[in-house]
Order: sequence, then C-alpha cells, then structure tokens
Amino acid sequence: MTFAIGTPLLDTCVLAVLSRGDAYGYALTAQVKEVLDISESTLYPVLRRLQAEGCLSAYNRAYRNRNRRYYAITEAGRVRLAENRALWRAYCEGVDWLLREEAKDGEA
Repeated sequence: MTFAIGTPLLDTCVLAVLSRGDAYGYALTAQVKEVLDISESTLYPVLRRLQAEGCLSAYNRAYRNRNRRYYAITEAGRVRLAENRALWRAYCEGVDWLLREEAKDGEA
C-alpha cells in the first residue's frame, strides 16, 4: 500500500536530496524514487516551481557533448527545508500516537 504524496512533502524530499549536493533531473528522480513512487514527469514541475520560489538555482554542465541541467539548493531552500523538517517531525509524532495499538503506562 502506498500513501498519497502531497506537494509540501515532495518539495521537502527534493530539497533534502539537494541539500546533500547538486544533482541533475534524472539522478534526482532516481534518488527520490528509491523511497517514493514518482515519475520524472512529476518531478520536473516541482523543480521549476521551487526554482521560481527561490529555493533552487539551476545551471548547465556539459556531459558527452550535451548539456545537463543541474539543480542546487539556495539559502531560502535550506530555510524552507529546516522549517518543513520540524513540521514533519511533529506530524510523524502525532500520526504515530494515533496509530499506536495500545496506550502505554496510563497514557490515554
């Protein structure tokens, strides 16, 4: 079973991958696909939107007589990533609490 991936979560995953180093679209998609069920056609609009919002920058680098477009996280992207990580932790704690099978030691 898979769960739907909302825009904020996908944005956060993309920013997290790029916080580890610049990547071109296909390589970035491959890294995200290791965990989430997405396609390249899903990822490229996310990259364009994050770039328009100032969270990413892009540059071209030659590779085998072609240009590859690489994406890099910006300072604004790092700030958003930190904020979203905090929100994600709180969200996970709440969901974990709701999904807990039984209360422990007098918890409601």
